[in-house]
Amino acid sequence: MEKRKLKRRHLIFYLRVMEDDSPDVLGFMVDITTEGIMVMSEHPLEVGKTFRLKMRVKSYTPEEKYLKFTAVSKWCHQSVNPDFYDTGLELLDITPEDYKEIRHMIKEIGFND
Repeated sequence: MEKRKLKRRHLIFYLRVMEDDSPDVLGFMVDITTEGIMVMSEHPLEVGKTFRLKMRVKSYTPEEKYLKFTAVSKWCHQSVNPDFYDTGLELLDITPEDYKEIRHMIKEIGFND
């Protein structure tokens, strides 16, 4: 039985997700709601682990802008493509500004399905 309250929005393109203290790409965000994201990665992510993450977001200024957030992994399994893993992450402690940015991202890069 699906526990999800909000409809997932699949994305037009995938955004890179990085750990906040590293320039290395952890994976790619493939869908989003205001409560969580699904990340596709080359390696499985530990279930129950809390991550401090960042994603570069569209900015209308010359400097790079990142959305930084804390998320806990709720599940992880091999993707349809066996070379990748899908992980569901629940967003924690989202500020009102970040919530607004997430809503904007859903509108801008989510499929209208």
